[in-house]
This record gives sequence, structure tokens and C-alpha cells, in this order.
Amino acid sequence: MQRTRITVFDTTLRDGEQSPGCSMNVQEKLRLAHQLDRLGVDVIEAGFPIASEGDFAAVQAIAATVSRPTIAGLARACPLDIERAWQALKHAARPRIHVFLATSDIHLKHKLRIPRQQCLEQAAEGVSLAKSFCEDVEFSPEDATRTDPDFLCQVLEAVVAAGATTLNIPDTVGYTTPWEFGELIRTIRKKVKGIEKATISAHCHDDLGLAAANSLAAIAAGARQVECTINGIGERAGNASLEEIVMAMRVRQDHLAYDTNVLSEQLYPTSQLLSEITGVAVQPNKAIIGRNAFAHEAGIHQDGMLKNPLTYEIMTPQSVGVPDSKLVLGKHSGRHALGIRCEQLGFHFERQDLDRVYRRFVLLADKIKRVEDHHLLELLSETQAPPSKPQPAYTDTAPLARAATVNTALRDGSQHPGTPFPGAISRNLKSPVLPLNSMAEHHSDPEDYLWGV
Repeated sequence: MQRTRITVFDTTLRDGEQSPGCSMNVQEKLRLAHQLDRLGVDVIEAGFPIASEGDFAAVQAIAATVSRPTIAGLARACPLDIERAWQALKHAARPRIHVFLATSDIHLKHKLRIPRQQCLEQAAEGVSLAKSFCEDVEFSPEDATRTDPDFLCQVLEAVVAAGATTLNIPDTVGYTTPWEFGELIRTIRKKVKGIEKATISAHCHDDLGLAAANSLAAIAAGARQVECTINGIGERAGNASLEEIVMAMRVRQDHLAYDTNVLSEQLYPTSQLLSEITGVAVQPNKAIIGRNAFAHEAGIHQDGMLKNPLTYEIMTPQSVGVPDSKLVLGKHSGRHALGIRCEQLGFHFERQDLDRVYRRFVLLADKIKRVEDHHLLELLSETQAPPSKPQPAYTDTAPLARAATVNTALRDGSQHPGTPFPGAISRNLKSPVLPLNSMAEHHSDPEDYLWGV
């Protein structure tokens, strides 16, 4: 199946930076811009040059030193903003001026206090001025999803005629739903004269938790650029998460016939760099790059993971740059995972002895929530079974690769449905490598499913 390439427009340095606590100085922005280049994004929105001297300097520095991707600068649809944006961008190898103007009645009446006709004229004039400086001009009708659709199409038609090469449709307040947003994109494609001259883009916010879903719906309806941020940072509840959109297209290639230039193995390093720069940690359960995204505590999950990671993971951690999956020992853990961890620490138990250790382990886990290696070693030292081969203790979680890797061929020789990308869990991985010793004859017992559940 031929895959359609989607342009990834990263706005971490502009919209993402507007997230409270995520402000960055010039050197921090430049450092992150180089990492975004390594990640493979197509467009970096480096900032809002008119906003401050620091933002102007950051956009100027990025434009002068990061040459592969397009470098964009944001500007309101007024001459001073557009001229300032061009001054910051003029040394870029691939500059883009991103002009925006609100179009919804609520914004026109209460914020801008201008009539629709003035909005229409100002949008076209702004794009025309930007076009006189730069061939690549993007226009965004702010609050597009709450704009009257007929008026929205009028504005878009006017800016296309003025020279806009990208039409970005923002769900500024995260108000729309996937089916509604997809229909809006289809309406724009159908009604806007000259739309074939421009690329349709989607820019979604996450106020209802639908930013990634809305972005994918827009792509399915014909958008060919998606605007997003690392870690989903941005105004209020944030923007569409770059890592979620990219990996949804990679993992679900059977339904999403799209691809990007993003090097997925750089997703986690980029996420970590952003957290380091801003000091804002990623929520533990964040999809793709949260610390729990590839961590397993429940006994039934750990048992499945040790036998075949495909049971509970739809992509490999390495495919997004995470070092490995982790089996976290807690009160929900099963005997299988506990036995594997004991073996990694140098303790080998027969079934009856392991049962006794497990009962004490659960009592301990109920008290301290998470059992780290030093807790487990203390518990094991109280048993009568000494270590057979003293080994260095690992960290507080057990990387899955030490226990098993994947053999995903189905038992009957059939293929797993879908066409996995190279980093997704696929049927070409290797079989388990860690010897389970005395546990090997027991860990497949149905009883193991009950421990810790």
C-alpha cells in the first residue's frame, strides 16, 4: 500500500512555550531546535518575533543555524508583526511567515471589535504583505472551529488568492470532535476556490482530550500537515502530542496509510530534553513517552510479558527510544515476575520456597507500595536459601529484555494482522533468552494468573 506523507509542523518552541512554566531562553530554544532537527520534523515554528527581543533573537538564531527544516515565525495580520517576523527569518534556508487572524464571531466582537468584512480584508492584506517577503506563507483563521463555516471558507478563499501556500485550521480552544472536524476539512476542500494550490493543515488543542484524535480525523479527511508539540505542551490543556500522532500512524498502518519523516527512536530523547530544559516533568501515564508507558506491575500482565511481550505491548520501547520495558514489583505483581527478579539477584527457589517468599513479599508490598531491590534483598536474606551465585543488584525495576524477547509468530504459523512498521511489535523478533531454571516447569500453570490479581 502506498503511503501518503504528512508534513509534521512542530510548534513546541512557540505554542508549546506558551504553556505556564515552559518558557525558554535563546540558548535553550536553540538547543531544542537542533534536537527537533535530529527528530526529523519538517517545520519548526521557532517563535513569535514581535513578542519580545528574546523571542526575536531565538527565531533569528534558529533560522541562521538550523538549515534542513523549514523555520517559521508567527505574526498577527498586521504590517509591524509581519515585517518583524521577516527580519528574524530572512537568513533561513527555508523561511515561512505564519500569519493569523481570528475569524469567529465571538473573537471578532469581544476581542478584535471589528466586523466580518474588515476581518476578510485584513487577512488578505496580511498574507499579501507576507508574500512580498517570502514565498512560503501560512495562514491560520484563529478559532476556526467556532467560526461560521461559510464565512471561514470566504476568508480562506481570499488568502489563497493573496498567495497563502498553507491553510492551517486551528481548533484553538479544543472544542471540536473528530467527526465534526473531519467534516469541516471536507467542506473546506469542497467549497474553497483554489484550495488545490494550498496544503491544508490541522492545529488542535486538548481541552477535551481529543487533540490527537481530531488531528488524525483531519488527516483522514484530507489535511496533509499536522501541527503538534513534544509532550503535548501548550496553552491550557496543551496541543496535540507529536509522539502520539506519529506512533498512531506507525503502529496502525493497516488503517492509517500515512507516514512522516520523523525518526521515532528520537521521540523519548527529545521528550527528556524538553523536560530537562523546562523543568516540567511528563505525567507518568503519558502515552508513548511517560515512565509507565512500558512498565508493568499487575501479575497477569507480567506473566504475559515474560512469555511474549506482544501480549501487552503494541510497540517496542526501543522503537521510540526508551531503553527497555520494565517489570515493577508491587502488590499486584505475580509469582512469575518475582521469581525472575530473584534469579537476577542470584536467588533460586523451588516452588514451595517461592510460594513462601511470595506470601511475605505481598505483605511487604501492601505496606510500601513499590518493592525495590534493597527491600527484596532484605526479605530474601531472612530466608534459608542463600544466593547460589552472588550477582550485582540491578535497579528497582527489571528490564524485560533480561527476561525475554519476542517470538510473535502465531502458533498455527499465521501472520499477525496488519503491517507493522520496523519499530512496532512484529513477528520477526527472537525467542526468550533468560533461563528460568526451576521456575520453567511451573510458570505456565494457570495458578500463576491468580497471583497478585
